[in-house]
Amino acid sequence: MKKFNFRKVLDGLTASSPSGSSGGGSGGGSGAGGSSMHPGGTAGAAGTPRDEIQETLTSDYFQICKTVRHGFPYLPTALAFDPVQKILAIGTRTGAIRILGRPGVDCYCQHESGAAVLQLQFLINEGALVSASADDALHLWNLRQKRPAILHSLKFNRERITYCHLPFQSKWLYVGTERGNTHIVNIESFILSGYVIMWNKAIELSTKTHPGPVVHLSDSPRDEGKLLIGYENGTVVLWDLRSKRADLRAYYDEAIHSVAWHHEGKQFMCSHSDGSLTLWNLKSPNRPFQTTIPHGKIQRDGKKPESCKPILKVEYKTCKSSEPFVIFSGGLSYDKACRRPSLTIMHGKAITVLEMDHPIVDFLTLCETPYPNEFQEPYAVVVLLEKDLIVVDLTQSNFPIFENPYPIDIHESPVTCTEYFADCPPDLIPVLYSVGAKHKKQGYSNKEWPISGGAWNLGAQTYPEIIITGHADGSVKFWDASAITLQMLYKLKTSKVFEKQKTGEGKATAEIVEEDPFAVQMMYWCPESRIFCVAGVSAYVIVYRFSKHEVNTEISSLEVRLQYEVEDIITPEPEIIPPFPDASSQLPSLKSLSGSTNTVACEGTMKDSIPCLSVKTRPVRMPPGYQADLVIQLVWVDGEPPQQITSLAVNSAYGLVAFGNCNGLAVVDFMQKTVLLSMGTLDLYGSSDPYQRQPRSPRKSKQFAADNFCMRGLSNFYPDLTKRIRTSYQSLTELSDSPVSLELERCKSPTSDHVNGHCTSPTSQSCSSGKRLSSADVSKANRRGPGRPPFRKAQSAACMEISLPVTTEVIDDDHNMTLSSTSLYASHKYENRENSFSRSRSSSVSSIDRDSKEAITALYFMESFARKNDSAVSSCLWVGTGLGMVLILSLNLPASDDLRQSEPVMVSPSGTVLTLKGPVLTFACLDCMGTLTHPPYEVWRDPHSADDGEKTRKRKLVMHSPSSSQDMGDHQFAVICSEKQAKVFSLPSQTCLYVHNITETSFLLRADVVTLCNSVCLACFCANGHIMTLSLPSLRPLLDINYLPVTDMRIARTFCFTNEGQALYLSSPTEIQRLTYSQEMCDNLQDMLGDLFTPVETPEAQNRGFLKGLFGGSGQAFDREELFGEATAGKASRSLAQHIPGSGGIEGVRGAAGGVIGDLTRARIALDERGQKLGELDERTASMMASAEAFSKHAHEVMLKYKDKKWYQF
Repeated sequence: MKKFNFRKVLDGLTASSPSGSSGGGSGGGSGAGGSSMHPGGTAGAAGTPRDEIQETLTSDYFQICKTVRHGFPYLPTALAFDPVQKILAIGTRTGAIRILGRPGVDCYCQHESGAAVLQLQFLINEGALVSASADDALHLWNLRQKRPAILHSLKFNRERITYCHLPFQSKWLYVGTERGNTHIVNIESFILSGYVIMWNKAIELSTKTHPGPVVHLSDSPRDEGKLLIGYENGTVVLWDLRSKRADLRAYYDEAIHSVAWHHEGKQFMCSHSDGSLTLWNLKSPNRPFQTTIPHGKIQRDGKKPESCKPILKVEYKTCKSSEPFVIFSGGLSYDKACRRPSLTIMHGKAITVLEMDHPIVDFLTLCETPYPNEFQEPYAVVVLLEKDLIVVDLTQSNFPIFENPYPIDIHESPVTCTEYFADCPPDLIPVLYSVGAKHKKQGYSNKEWPISGGAWNLGAQTYPEIIITGHADGSVKFWDASAITLQMLYKLKTSKVFEKQKTGEGKATAEIVEEDPFAVQMMYWCPESRIFCVAGVSAYVIVYRFSKHEVNTEISSLEVRLQYEVEDIITPEPEIIPPFPDASSQLPSLKSLSGSTNTVACEGTMKDSIPCLSVKTRPVRMPPGYQADLVIQLVWVDGEPPQQITSLAVNSAYGLVAFGNCNGLAVVDFMQKTVLLSMGTLDLYGSSDPYQRQPRSPRKSKQFAADNFCMRGLSNFYPDLTKRIRTSYQSLTELSDSPVSLELERCKSPTSDHVNGHCTSPTSQSCSSGKRLSSADVSKANRRGPGRPPFRKAQSAACMEISLPVTTEVIDDDHNMTLSSTSLYASHKYENRENSFSRSRSSSVSSIDRDSKEAITALYFMESFARKNDSAVSSCLWVGTGLGMVLILSLNLPASDDLRQSEPVMVSPSGTVLTLKGPVLTFACLDCMGTLTHPPYEVWRDPHSADDGEKTRKRKLVMHSPSSSQDMGDHQFAVICSEKQAKVFSLPSQTCLYVHNITETSFLLRADVVTLCNSVCLACFCANGHIMTLSLPSLRPLLDINYLPVTDMRIARTFCFTNEGQALYLSSPTEIQRLTYSQEMCDNLQDMLGDLFTPVETPEAQNRGFLKGLFGGSGQAFDREELFGEATAGKASRSLAQHIPGSGGIEGVRGAAGGVIGDLTRARIALDERGQKLGELDERTASMMASAEAFSKHAHEVMLKYKDKKWYQF
């Protein structure tokens, strides 16, 4: 077949066109188009897009960059607060730092090494932050820019960092190490001082044991020249920095966890591993003058109270007008095993224990003054938990918590799916907020949120954005995401339509997964009509309508019998079965069960016509907001459970909801509450099926009934923190040019699924490429039954481990992939998590049985040409399958709105079948001008409005989007994208105008047709980490960037694109990462981000008075520069720590890499490194000379000693 040079075609330089199309016309899209690596563009009979449509988008419009990260920092480890700037920093185990200020000020930065953050220290009111990481490096971050950058780094080579302390208004940082030494770093130059406090000098010479690592450092509030050093074994030393000796030493027989000063500097408090608090006076350091075990039981015989759990941290804060506050974490009694993690507040004689939902990582007391030698006046405590951040108000006696303005409860229940809507109707956000505000909790502190630093303005971007998250507990949250912020609007609990399951009842009804039976798997929202639809993991669909009025009503429900089974085949034949034999002999043995209500007779305990969950039958009070209009449940059929729903679509104008799974398709009229269609996938083809198929797997249809169940466990939604295992799937039946070939290729991507034709069965056998399977082989490989887990009941992933022979890809922490085929312990969650893609990732059929079980993977309602050469558009439902087949169903709706409630809607196959390579992901429709045509919708009206007149009751339908309402023209373009390729068909001629093979070695996880800069494009996210955009309709590649590898199914399941060049995904179980692929937004991003640093006057120190100044210590006269500077202390050993210049505020070397500046910078760094190496060499040479001299001296002494002795005198 003759082909155009594709570049010339796209540039419009060729006018001639061959008679055929590159895709081979109708139904042949995977023919010649499938073999073409580039889009082949040809003109069909219907008008030529390159002549009429001027595509405005070019590659200059696109650029990828991360915008903002929302949610709770994942695996937090450290906490710091700037009391003047009033900003908070949280460090994590993955090397991330989140800096939070007032709502809108939320910054994310990451250490390149990825090492855990051990400690954070603000340079108070300086706009800088010091981080200490687990790879023994110190980093200085510049916060005076919207995106913080590292100015300096200092890498310790010989010692491990354990604790840091930076005194207020000092430029010298104290660094304690695991060896017990204390080093001092100049913050300005980030160079080590020669002044070192060695552990053996700090402790008494008579002490025979090492005191352990430094666990605390702080200067005395009374005298800055005294440094308090706490060692792990219970030793505390007050070191005089001027005289370089210990002023006092205190010893306690329990390990120290933390130390806190009284503001006068005469006393300090220690917390210990036995749950005790000791108070020490500087005048009598021999023993503590007060020892308490706050939660210990007092013994009757006068012995000391029994020991408790360690007190991990204590803070001792004084008040002018009341007793001091002693606040600590831990220290509870051992006999209360079930007690939750607690924070204890001791104020005078009152002891308050605040129980937390999660373990406490760290806490900080917020005080009115930054000066350590003044009354502290604490007003709040920030408590960092493993999965939450709370702030306790200390100014009220009942210690209420502040209402948290940050969106840190995204993970309240694990996120299972996401949807993102940019540029949606502007009235939606206030409406959702008004109904959501009524659910606000009471009992919060009435004070303002104390973390109020930074500055944020709205920026230029003004269009409304909404993010919807579905969760494992069945809840759905609507978030206002406008202007790169995130605020919760409204929460919907979908589980409320079902009866609560009693313990043990699950077995009797539906043998479903014990955890999370209400998990949201798929969502569909029409912002214009406010219709919202949810598909749950227990094979149900709920249609919601929005109302501002409370209503008390019964919930309508329908049960749909959607099962596609194979009749019993007793004797497997040993010879090879062709993949697509003649169907005429096979049709009688296929059984399609439609939406009949007849119940098949039960055999013993065989389940039949039972839904997985029970809908409430009594009237239910529904508050304003989204109210359930209809619940549709799939039921068990002859002992076979319903399969999970893989695709979902709703249309408010038609009043229809359609959903499909691996068995078939159901269409329901939610206005008349009737099932219109319930049909197996093969029967949708009728006589149009281009591939005549028969079931591959010889099995009894009733076999293993108890072993197969409705749901995959929701453990797939819980991330695994250990080494990740990915099953390497085998592509068994990819469609290629010849429909009769059976291609057995291994997918190279670590993430795949059965819908893409890859085997998800954990018992799948490794097949070499091109090998044909006999039915006997199939029978052996499929002995447990297709798609069935090899156990009876799904349990929690935490306790369910099974040994399976699987072919695995092990992804290490550094993302290196290694293939091995071995029998290893694969947790149940691994099998499950692979089946949780965001769109069509959930049915449990194995690829061995896939020929007869063709999943419905995409659905789309639109006004289009259903058949070849139709003269006008009509209502259609486009159906995409796991084999890359596209079917068009005609919808015959009543002519007038008056008849809509009474006249039946007819759904019938049009006979049109188009094909693509790979499972279909998405559809879109462009008018003859190339403008995106939106599906018709009904304008929202309140279903329970008090005004019930004729005008309000009449439905107002918008059949076409305003941009294309003038004239649809005589043709339109259908855009169809599968996991492998994209095609544009001209309708009604069904000519394939353009085809683009997106990927050969991987597959797409998500594809969306989106608008950008008043134009339209196709955005794709590939399993190999690439983000791509293609122009429409010509499918020219505009962007292809390797953004991030899919190392976790969470990313695959939650990635989604939206209009205006925005996208998001769940970067961790607790955080949403937003990004943009728009050049314009990347350029404007700096204006949209908040400022972390704002100029604030440092509060003045209180007047200390004449006597206090005279007798209160000599702290003011202490000159650290004189003591620690190079002139006095000398240089530190170069081999101890290495200085690494950071990128700083001008993006460092990277920003200047292209020019002379970059060369100069690189040369300077090379000189620095050379100088450092020479310095090290010099040191080594000097050391060797010294050791040689010592050896010579000792040898000379030995020689003199034995010179005059005879041999027998030795």
